[in-house]
Amino acid sequence: MGSQHAYGIAARLEQVAEQPFRLNQGTLYPALVRLEQRGWIKGTWQTTESNREARYYAITKAGTRALAVQIDRWQRSAGLVNRLLTSEGE
Repeated sequence: MGSQHAYGIAARLEQVAEQPFRLNQGTLYPALVRLEQRGWIKGTWQTTESNREARYYAITKAGTRALAVQIDRWQRSAGLVNRLLTSEGE
């Protein structure tokens, strides 16, 4: 995905969501701060296409590793829920 500013991140999330999805800025900005504090993303100030300064964020190597762990956890959890929902009272 490359580096994105907060508005671009929110727009991308809305684009890939399967249902109507609106991300509140009061949720997004604190999350970006926490991710940056953990070293999972790195923010840099850059000039946008409209010649304004914005903070752009990119995932770090540590962030990529943390993401892989979270994806694995979600997949295992989803598999468990799927097995529970599809089992026939065994």
